[in-house]
Amino acid sequence: MKAAKPIRVMIVDDHLMVRRGLVTFLRAFANLELVGEAAGGEAAVQLCDRVKPDVVLMDLVMPDVDGATATRLIRERHPDVQVLALTSYKDQELVQGALEAGAIGYLLKDVSAEELANAICLAHAGRASLSPEAAQALVQGIQRPSKPTFQLTPREREVLALLTEGLSNNQIAARLMVSETTVKSHVSNILSKLCVGSRAEAAVTALRNKLV
Repeated sequence: MKAAKPIRVMIVDDHLMVRRGLVTFLRAFANLELVGEAAGGEAAVQLCDRVKPDVVLMDLVMPDVDGATATRLIRERHPDVQVLALTSYKDQELVQGALEAGAIGYLLKDVSAEELANAICLAHAGRASLSPEAAQALVQGIQRPSKPTFQLTPREREVLALLTEGLSNNQIAARLMVSETTVKSHVSNILSKLCVGSRAEAAVTALRNKLV
């Protein structure tokens, strides 16, 4: 009976020592084969085009193209390549971003060699792997109340930005070259949509929700 081909693995991490450690790890498993390594997201996408790996071990926080962006680009160009996020971070935004980009799993770098090898095999088979910390981060993200959405028009956002700078209605009118009556109307709409009673509260709400 012909032996199964080893799983072709590509490593992406901007830290040389991490890459060296992963290379040593891969050599310990006969069913895993290193086919390439990249120090950044942009290089990873280009290398993936050349070496055609089965599974990519992808760091997420890198100085050029981040891991989530690289994951999305790789998955768009090579849908048969599975990406396994391997990072030191367990933030909910990073976990969700990586999975939305197409990663099939999310593991922390303190994972054991056996667990990582198993996750690579599962990824190759199209099955997901999540570290307990990543799963918990997702649960907390789901349970966390979503930020309110405010249906402000582009002009109302302009007025709100100037209001947040402390400008008066007259000053805003001069800056936007409209009448003061028009500005008063916009401010009234803004206060109503933000469910606040004053300009100061509007400014706080705008900054807290990154509306400007």
